[in-house]
Amino acid sequence: MAQLQDKPSIPQHHGATAEPIVELKKVNKSFGDKQVLFDIDLTVRSGEVVVILGPSGSGKSTLCRTINRLEAINSGEIRVGGQLLPEEGKALAQLRAEVGMVFQSFNLFAHKSALENVTLGPIKVRGMSKTQAEEKGMALLRRVGVEDQAHKLPAQLSGGQQQRVAIARALAMDPKVLLFDEPTSALDPEMVNEVLDVMNDLVKAGMTMIVVTHEMGFARHAADRVVFMSDGHIVEENDPDSFFDHPRTERAKDFLSKLLTH
Repeated sequence: MAQLQDKPSIPQHHGATAEPIVELKKVNKSFGDKQVLFDIDLTVRSGEVVVILGPSGSGKSTLCRTINRLEAINSGEIRVGGQLLPEEGKALAQLRAEVGMVFQSFNLFAHKSALENVTLGPIKVRGMSKTQAEEKGMALLRRVGVEDQAHKLPAQLSGGQQQRVAIARALAMDPKVLLFDEPTSALDPEMVNEVLDVMNDLVKAGMTMIVVTHEMGFARHAADRVVFMSDGHIVEENDPDSFFDHPRTERAKDFLSKLLTH
Protein backbone atom coordinates (compact mmCIF):
# COMPACT_ATOMS: atom_id res chain seq x y z
CA MET A 1 0.00 0.00 0.00
CA ALA A 2 3.01 2.30 -0.10
CA GLN A 3 1.82 3.70 -3.40
CA LEU A 4 -1.08 5.39 -1.60
CA GLN A 5 1.34 7.77 0.02
CA ASP A 6 3.27 8.52 -3.16
CA LYS A 7 1.17 11.10 -4.99
CA PRO A 8 2.66 12.54 -8.17
CA SER A 9 3.09 16.26 -8.49
CA ILE A 10 0.07 18.01 -9.98
CA PRO A 11 0.53 19.40 -13.47
CA GLN A 12 -0.19 23.04 -14.18
CA HIS A 13 -3.62 23.68 -15.69
CA HIS A 14 -5.44 26.76 -16.86
CA GLY A 15 -6.61 27.60 -13.33
CA ALA A 16 -3.30 27.00 -11.59
CA THR A 17 -2.83 30.63 -10.65
CA ALA A 18 -6.46 31.17 -9.67
CA GLU A 19 -7.64 31.38 -6.08
CA PRO A 20 -8.54 28.18 -4.25
CA ILE A 21 -12.32 27.70 -4.05
CA VAL A 22 -12.35 24.37 -2.19
CA GLU A 23 -9.59 23.16 0.13
CA LEU A 24 -9.56 19.89 2.05
CA LYS A 25 -6.75 19.24 4.51
CA LYS A 26 -6.22 15.90 6.27
CA VAL A 27 -9.92 15.05 6.04
CA ASN A 28 -10.94 11.77 7.68
CA LYS A 29 -14.40 10.26 7.72
CA SER A 30 -15.78 7.10 9.32
CA PHE A 31 -19.17 5.46 9.43
CA GLY A 32 -19.13 3.69 12.78
CA ASP A 33 -16.05 1.47 12.86
CA LYS A 34 -15.46 1.72 9.11
CA GLN A 35 -13.15 4.50 7.95
CA VAL A 36 -14.03 5.61 4.43
CA LEU A 37 -11.76 8.65 3.92
CA PHE A 38 -8.09 8.76 4.96
CA ASP A 39 -6.20 12.07 5.28
CA ILE A 40 -7.67 13.57 2.12
CA ASP A 41 -5.80 16.62 0.79
CA LEU A 42 -7.42 18.32 -2.21
CA THR A 43 -7.42 21.86 -3.57
CA VAL A 44 -9.74 22.99 -6.37
CA ARG A 45 -9.13 26.42 -7.87
CA SER A 46 -11.51 28.89 -9.48
CA GLY A 47 -12.54 27.76 -12.96
CA GLU A 48 -11.06 24.30 -12.56
CA VAL A 49 -12.92 21.10 -13.44
CA VAL A 50 -11.86 18.16 -11.29
CA VAL A 51 -13.24 14.70 -12.04
CA ILE A 52 -13.08 12.08 -9.29
CA LEU A 53 -12.82 8.50 -10.52
CA GLY A 54 -12.51 5.18 -8.78
CA PRO A 55 -14.19 1.83 -8.18
CA SER A 56 -17.41 1.50 -6.21
CA GLY A 57 -16.82 1.93 -2.50
CA SER A 58 -13.67 4.01 -2.96
CA GLY A 59 -15.10 7.03 -1.08
CA LYS A 60 -15.82 9.28 -4.09
CA SER A 61 -19.40 10.18 -3.22
CA THR A 62 -18.61 10.54 0.49
CA LEU A 63 -15.81 12.96 -0.38
CA CYS A 64 -18.20 14.96 -2.54
CA ARG A 65 -20.81 15.09 0.21
CA THR A 66 -18.37 16.32 2.85
CA ILE A 67 -17.66 19.47 0.85
CA ASN A 68 -21.03 21.00 1.74
CA ARG A 69 -21.29 19.12 5.06
CA LEU A 70 -24.00 16.69 3.93
CA GLU A 71 -21.61 14.30 5.66
CA ALA A 72 -19.81 15.54 8.76
CA ILE A 73 -16.10 14.76 8.92
CA ASN A 74 -14.30 13.23 11.89
CA SER A 75 -11.14 15.30 11.57
CA GLY A 76 -9.37 17.70 9.25
CA GLU A 77 -10.70 20.91 7.77
CA ILE A 78 -12.64 22.03 4.71
CA ARG A 79 -12.65 25.57 3.37
CA VAL A 80 -14.92 27.05 0.72
CA GLY A 81 -13.87 30.39 -0.71
CA GLY A 82 -11.28 30.65 2.04
CA GLN A 83 -13.83 30.21 4.83
CA LEU A 84 -13.74 27.26 7.19
CA LEU A 85 -16.87 25.17 6.70
CA PRO A 86 -18.98 25.52 9.86
CA GLU A 87 -20.47 22.45 11.51
CA GLU A 88 -24.03 23.71 11.82
CA GLY A 89 -26.35 26.69 12.08
CA LYS A 90 -26.97 29.76 9.95
CA ALA A 91 -23.33 30.16 8.97
CA LEU A 92 -23.35 26.65 7.49
CA ALA A 93 -26.56 27.38 5.56
CA GLN A 94 -25.03 30.55 4.13
CA LEU A 95 -21.78 28.88 3.11
CA ARG A 96 -23.63 25.84 1.77
CA ALA A 97 -25.47 28.20 -0.58
CA GLU A 98 -22.10 28.82 -2.24
CA VAL A 99 -21.80 25.12 -3.07
CA GLY A 100 -24.32 23.79 -5.59
CA MET A 101 -25.04 20.06 -5.51
CA VAL A 102 -26.45 17.87 -8.27
CA PHE A 103 -27.42 14.42 -7.02
CA GLN A 104 -27.63 11.06 -8.72
CA SER A 105 -31.37 10.82 -7.93
CA PHE A 106 -32.30 14.45 -8.81
CA ASN A 107 -33.84 15.22 -5.36
CA LEU A 108 -36.48 17.55 -6.78
CA PHE A 109 -39.55 18.44 -4.71
CA ALA A 110 -42.25 16.19 -6.19
CA HIS A 111 -45.15 18.57 -5.42
CA LYS A 112 -43.52 21.62 -7.00
CA SER A 113 -43.16 22.47 -10.68
CA ALA A 114 -39.80 22.62 -12.41
CA LEU A 115 -39.83 26.41 -12.14
CA GLU A 116 -40.83 26.32 -8.46
CA ASN A 117 -37.96 23.91 -7.74
CA VAL A 118 -35.55 26.38 -9.34
CA THR A 119 -36.91 29.50 -7.63
CA LEU A 120 -37.29 28.14 -4.10
CA GLY A 121 -33.65 28.66 -3.06
CA PRO A 122 -33.25 32.21 -4.39
CA ILE A 123 -36.49 33.26 -2.69
CA LYS A 124 -35.94 31.51 0.66
CA VAL A 125 -32.17 31.79 1.03
CA ARG A 126 -31.15 34.77 -1.10
CA GLY A 127 -34.25 36.88 -0.34
CA MET A 128 -35.03 37.42 -4.01
CA SER A 129 -38.52 38.56 -4.99
CA LYS A 130 -40.77 35.99 -6.64
CA THR A 131 -40.82 38.01 -9.85
CA GLN A 132 -37.03 38.25 -10.01
CA ALA A 133 -36.62 34.59 -9.11
CA GLU A 134 -39.07 33.46 -11.78
CA GLU A 135 -37.37 35.61 -14.42
CA LYS A 136 -34.01 34.13 -13.47
CA GLY A 137 -35.48 30.64 -13.20
CA MET A 138 -36.93 30.75 -16.71
CA ALA A 139 -33.61 31.97 -18.08
CA LEU A 140 -31.84 29.03 -16.41
CA LEU A 141 -34.41 26.50 -17.62
CA ARG A 142 -33.88 27.94 -21.10
CA ARG A 143 -30.12 27.57 -20.65
CA VAL A 144 -30.44 23.85 -19.86
CA GLY A 145 -33.01 23.27 -22.61
CA VAL A 146 -36.20 22.62 -20.62
CA GLU A 147 -37.92 26.01 -20.69
CA ASP A 148 -41.02 24.38 -22.19
CA GLN A 149 -41.27 22.07 -19.15
CA ALA A 150 -41.31 24.90 -16.59
CA HIS A 151 -44.80 24.28 -15.24
CA LYS A 152 -44.70 20.49 -15.15
CA LEU A 153 -44.16 18.41 -12.02
CA PRO A 154 -41.04 16.23 -11.83
CA ALA A 155 -43.11 13.06 -12.37
CA GLN A 156 -44.17 14.43 -15.75
CA LEU A 157 -40.54 14.81 -16.88
CA SER A 158 -38.03 12.30 -18.19
CA GLY A 159 -34.99 11.50 -16.07
CA GLY A 160 -32.80 13.63 -18.30
CA GLN A 161 -35.20 16.56 -18.02
CA GLN A 162 -35.34 16.19 -14.23
CA GLN A 163 -31.57 16.22 -13.98
CA ARG A 164 -31.35 19.33 -16.15
CA VAL A 165 -33.90 21.02 -13.86
CA ALA A 166 -31.72 19.98 -10.92
CA ILE A 167 -28.70 21.62 -12.58
CA ALA A 168 -30.73 24.81 -13.14
CA ARG A 169 -31.77 24.72 -9.47
CA ALA A 170 -28.13 24.52 -8.40
CA LEU A 171 -27.15 27.36 -10.75
CA ALA A 172 -29.96 29.56 -9.41
CA MET A 173 -27.98 30.13 -6.21
CA ASP A 174 -24.97 31.53 -8.11
CA PRO A 175 -22.65 29.01 -6.44
CA LYS A 176 -18.88 29.33 -6.31
CA VAL A 177 -18.56 25.64 -7.13
CA LEU A 178 -20.86 22.91 -8.45
CA LEU A 179 -20.63 19.37 -7.09
CA PHE A 180 -21.93 16.52 -9.24
CA ASP A 181 -22.41 13.15 -7.55
CA GLU A 182 -22.71 10.63 -10.40
CA PRO A 183 -25.27 12.82 -12.21
CA THR A 184 -25.87 10.41 -15.11
CA SER A 185 -25.82 7.02 -13.39
CA ALA A 186 -29.60 6.91 -12.81
CA LEU A 187 -30.42 7.84 -16.40
CA ASP A 188 -31.39 5.70 -19.35
CA PRO A 189 -28.49 5.60 -21.84
CA GLU A 190 -30.23 7.82 -24.40
CA MET A 191 -30.66 10.56 -21.79
CA VAL A 192 -27.03 10.67 -20.65
CA ASN A 193 -25.78 12.86 -23.48
CA GLU A 194 -28.38 15.59 -22.93
CA VAL A 195 -27.11 16.02 -19.37
CA LEU A 196 -23.45 15.80 -20.39
CA ASP A 197 -24.09 18.47 -23.04
CA VAL A 198 -25.29 20.85 -20.31
CA MET A 199 -22.27 19.99 -18.15
CA ASN A 200 -19.92 20.61 -21.07
CA ASP A 201 -21.55 24.02 -21.61
CA LEU A 202 -20.84 24.83 -17.95
CA VAL A 203 -17.21 23.80 -18.43
CA LYS A 204 -16.92 26.16 -21.40
CA ALA A 205 -18.49 28.94 -19.32
CA GLY A 206 -15.73 28.57 -16.70
CA MET A 207 -17.78 27.06 -13.86
CA THR A 208 -15.73 25.52 -11.06
CA MET A 209 -16.83 21.88 -10.91
CA ILE A 210 -16.08 18.75 -8.91
CA VAL A 211 -17.59 15.75 -10.68
CA VAL A 212 -17.89 12.18 -9.41
CA THR A 213 -18.68 10.14 -12.49
CA HIS A 214 -18.18 6.94 -14.46
CA GLU A 215 -18.37 8.84 -17.75
CA MET A 216 -14.82 8.39 -18.98
CA GLY A 217 -15.34 10.46 -22.13
CA PHE A 218 -16.36 13.46 -20.04
CA ALA A 219 -13.43 12.90 -17.69
CA ARG A 220 -10.98 12.77 -20.57
CA HIS A 221 -12.24 15.75 -22.54
CA ALA A 222 -13.74 18.13 -19.97
CA ALA A 223 -11.54 17.78 -16.89
CA ASP A 224 -8.47 19.83 -16.02
CA ARG A 225 -7.49 17.17 -13.54
CA VAL A 226 -8.43 13.59 -12.73
CA VAL A 227 -8.37 12.48 -9.08
CA PHE A 228 -8.33 8.69 -8.74
CA MET A 229 -9.51 7.18 -5.45
CA SER A 230 -9.32 3.69 -4.02
CA ASP A 231 -10.19 2.43 -0.54
CA GLY A 232 -10.68 5.94 0.83
CA HIS A 233 -7.33 7.28 -0.38
CA ILE A 234 -6.40 9.60 -3.21
CA VAL A 235 -4.08 7.28 -5.08
CA GLU A 236 -3.23 9.37 -8.12
CA GLU A 237 -3.84 12.83 -9.59
CA ASN A 238 -2.90 14.02 -13.04
CA ASP A 239 -4.14 15.73 -16.18
CA PRO A 240 -6.57 13.51 -18.11
CA ASP A 241 -4.27 12.52 -20.98
CA SER A 242 -1.48 11.53 -18.62
CA PHE A 243 -3.85 9.62 -16.33
CA PHE A 244 -5.57 7.64 -19.08
CA ASP A 245 -2.51 7.05 -21.26
CA HIS A 246 0.21 6.67 -18.63
CA PRO A 247 -1.23 5.84 -15.19
CA ARG A 248 1.53 5.79 -12.60
CA THR A 249 0.14 3.41 -9.97
CA GLU A 250 -0.74 -0.27 -10.28
CA ARG A 251 -4.17 0.40 -8.79
CA ALA A 252 -5.01 2.94 -11.49
CA LYS A 253 -3.62 0.67 -14.22
CA ASP A 254 -5.83 -2.16 -12.96
CA PHE A 255 -8.91 0.10 -12.85
CA LEU A 256 -8.37 1.35 -16.38
CA SER A 257 -7.61 -2.10 -17.79
CA LYS A 258 -10.94 -3.39 -16.48
CA LEU A 259 -12.75 -0.48 -18.12
CA LEU A 260 -11.15 -1.25 -21.46
CA THR A 261 -12.27 -4.88 -21.31
CA HIS A 262 -15.96 -3.95 -21.01
